[in-house]
Order: sequence, then structure tokens, then C-alpha cells
Amino acid sequence: MPEIFKYQDPFQLENGEVLPELELSYSTLGKLNREKSNVIWVCHALTANAQPEDWWRGLIGNEKGIDTEKYFIVCVNIIGSCYGSTNPKSINPETGEVYGLNFPLFSIRDVTKSLELLSEALEIEHIQFLIGGSMGGMQAMEWAIEKPNKIKNLILLATNAKHSSWGIALNETQRMAIEADSTFYRKETNSGKKGLEAARAIALLSYRNYNTYRYTQVDQEHTADHFRASTYQKYQGEKFSKRFNARCYWYLSKAMDSHNVGRNRGNCKKALAKIKAKTLVIAIQSDLLFPVEEQRFLTQYIPKGKLEIIDSIYGHDGFLIEVEKIKSLFCKHFKL
Repeated sequence: MPEIFKYQDPFQLENGEVLPELELSYSTLGKLNREKSNVIWVCHALTANAQPEDWWRGLIGNEKGIDTEKYFIVCVNIIGSCYGSTNPKSINPETGEVYGLNFPLFSIRDVTKSLELLSEALEIEHIQFLIGGSMGGMQAMEWAIEKPNKIKNLILLATNAKHSSWGIALNETQRMAIEADSTFYRKETNSGKKGLEAARAIALLSYRNYNTYRYTQVDQEHTADHFRASTYQKYQGEKFSKRFNARCYWYLSKAMDSHNVGRNRGNCKKALAKIKAKTLVIAIQSDLLFPVEEQRFLTQYIPKGKLEIIDSIYGHDGFLIEVEKIKSLFCKHFKL
């Protein structure tokens, strides 16, 4: 079960705003060795939680994935997420009321800053492997830039140095769908639920691609309505709205848009050059959201960066689905 790290001091955000206190839900697998040299830190993507053995099945675990008998795995639910960490559903200790839309905007750098606080509390001075995909890759990259001597090996999957205009436009379109649900602005438990369902359906199109639907959502030729692709979109939206919160999603997407390692560091090239870790960058050939060119840019400017490209019909979601291919690349480069 996840544990809770409580930071009782004010937590200042990059934009100058302050959270009066901070809680982070995190989980660990395996045991930390005496030298504290066997740490694998996993940074999760946009809507995941602190339990990578659930959402990265086959990659994390004794028999099929990263051996928890050998490594100590840490994963943290990030600020703004609704799985136990401080988020818009939390109570503001200064007012005694739910934050709601008064929750402050936060950035990827703020997320990384909170991860560093937890690592200090756990007395972890060095991370053997720091792993992150998509928004998780953004966090891992920032951390490796901020603390280059702390991270020995870095694995980045389907991510970028700066969130693209394309990615920001997709996130804004999803936020527009959420905002179009009038309940989003009400003080209700499930405010924005229908808008969130529409946002998820939009997001799914960017996570997959033309060929994914072409092969997995095929209709009988006599079908004139109730198409598989239609029911699939609705099902995924409804399924997501049962486990996530519209306001949390709205804020997290804003944080994703903030990602730019070059901000106040000269530019992205100079920022990436600060990374000292041996770095494996994995791209998905069919990824529409984070095209291969973005991962190629990373390896051009990370001093010890190597690029591998996975062929998959699943687009961006390939970083979660193509577990066997990913494991083989881990073993090839790091003998994990």
C-alpha cells in the first residue's frame, strides 16, 4: 500500500505561489541495500499512480520484469494527481475548504522539486536508474539536469525537452471540453465528469493513431450505426471518469504544458548538456504526440545519450504496451 510523505513547511512553486503544506503518496518495492546503491526511481505519466507494478505490468516485478529482489523501486504520485498527493480535491489548511479551482498552477520543475524532498527524507543520495515515460520522462529529465551527480543512469521513453505547440494545442482542446461542461465550475464531487469523458476521448486519438483503430476497431461491412470505434471512445471516456477527477486532469495538463528544460537556462541544448547520466532514449515510431524527432533531439544534446526506436502500431501508448521490446532494450544497454 502507498505511504504518505508529509512536508509541513510551505512549498514554494516556480511561479512564486505557495502551498502551505505538501503531501505525496508513494510506494516502494523491494529492499534498500546497505550501501543504498540499488535504487530505481520510476516517474509516472499523466494519469497513473504510485504503483508501477499495476500500470507497467511485465516491466516491474520479480519474475517478468525488473527484479525487486535486486532493486529498491520508488514511485511517487505527483502533485495535482488524485491518487493521494496534494491536489485540487485536498483541503487547504489555511481556509479549511477544498482547494478546487483555487489550487495554484504548478510546473514540472515543481514536481521534480517535490521528488527531491522525498528522496532526502528517505536518505537516498544516489539513484542507480531513473526511469520515466511521457510526462514521467519530463520529470526524470528535469531531475537529471537539476541533480546531475545524483542520477547514474537515465531512461527516457516517448518524451521531449520542451512540450510542443502540437501537444499544448491538444491539451488545450481537452481543457475546452472539460470547461464546456457547466458542472466543472460547481462545488460538486463529480464536477466536470462529462467534460472529462470527452477530454479522454480526444486524448486517446493522440495516444494512438490511424493504424491502431484500423486494426483494432474493425466493423462488419453491413454496420450502419453503433460502430466499434464510437463505442470504444465512449467506453474509454466513461471508464476514465470513474477513476479520475476533472480538475486534477485540468491542472496536470497545464503542468505538462509548462515543460521546457531550457527555461532560464539559456536554451534546451545547454540544459540537456548538464546531464551526466548514461542515458537511453526510447522512441515509438508511430507516436503522434511525441514524434521520433523529439527523442532524436534529446540524444543529440545529452552527452551520453543513445537512441532506440520501437516499431509499434500503438502510437504513444506503445511505451506502456510494448513491454517485451522495452525490456530487451533495458537489458541491451544496462543489463537490468
